[in-house]
Amino acid sequence: MRRVLVLGGTGWLGRAIVRGLLADGADVTCLARGESGSIPEGARLVQVDRRAPGAYDQVRGSWDEVIELAFEPVLVEPAVEVLGDDAAHWTLVSSVSVYDRNDQPDADESASLVEPLDVSQYPDAKVAAERATAARLGSRLMIVRPGLIVGPGDLSDRFGYWPARLSRTGPVLVPTSAERFVQVIDVADLADWIARVGREGHTGVVNAVGTVMPIDDFFRAVVGVTGYEGEFIAVEDDALLAEEVRYWAGPRSLPLWLPLPDSAFAQRSGLAFLKAGGQVRPMRDTLIDVLADERSRGIDRPRRSGLTATEEASIIASVR
Repeated sequence: MRRVLVLGGTGWLGRAIVRGLLADGADVTCLARGESGSIPEGARLVQVDRRAPGAYDQVRGSWDEVIELAFEPVLVEPAVEVLGDDAAHWTLVSSVSVYDRNDQPDADESASLVEPLDVSQYPDAKVAAERATAARLGSRLMIVRPGLIVGPGDLSDRFGYWPARLSRTGPVLVPTSAERFVQVIDVADLADWIARVGREGHTGVVNAVGTVMPIDDFFRAVVGVTGYEGEFIAVEDDALLAEEVRYWAGPRSLPLWLPLPDSAFAQRSGLAFLKAGGQVRPMRDTLIDVLADERSRGIDRPRRSGLTATEEASIIASVR
């Protein structure tokens, strides 16, 4: 039986990966503090703070696969130092945020990266983690760079904002659509693929991204699953910024909205992912699952990302 160590496994993506590993017949051990949640039944948890001395003592030895979900160098570097020599295969989950340019549509894994000058910044830390891991593991390493991960259970509220919002009535504030795109990867598709890459012997670097979709097509897809019959109010960037609406995520934001110079962030090449056996489910299927999750958690609940009903109505009244 394939022995797999997951460094993490209690967060959203980690639990999904562990479920995929268990379904694939692996013997799974998770090393984590255990503060983000529980691990799936059938896996074993070694509960430890990875910053503590001797954090990896209980998991030393040979592993068929190690999957690293952290990105802080203070966590990544000691792990690969202690465990790297005895791991037959290592998968590091990174991010497409490592690239230094977002204005090149269809850019692949060869695109240039940010220089990790400040590892307190997410992209810099991811690049530093990649380099430290690659230096130790060489050809035994798979670096996975996911795009925006979406699906049921996503606590960021970015993607889910739209099916939730179009489940309500009233005019919907949206950014203008020209040259704007949406590109996401369903958490189940990503996790199932990561669970297989070690067994299948994949190495190298792969952008784990979904299909590039014009944002108008995305909104039509959301309408298709929600049945929304109201009006869309499309507003230019300058007007939205004047109303202090944020890009991408966070409070008082229009989630998934990107500045036009950064629109290629949602247009990464996914060819290597598909060639390595990755699968991308139809957007409609993901939206159906996310809408069900949004309804179960409450369409009108406080959100980490998006506009409140009051904020949206006030902005629409101001820009009309």
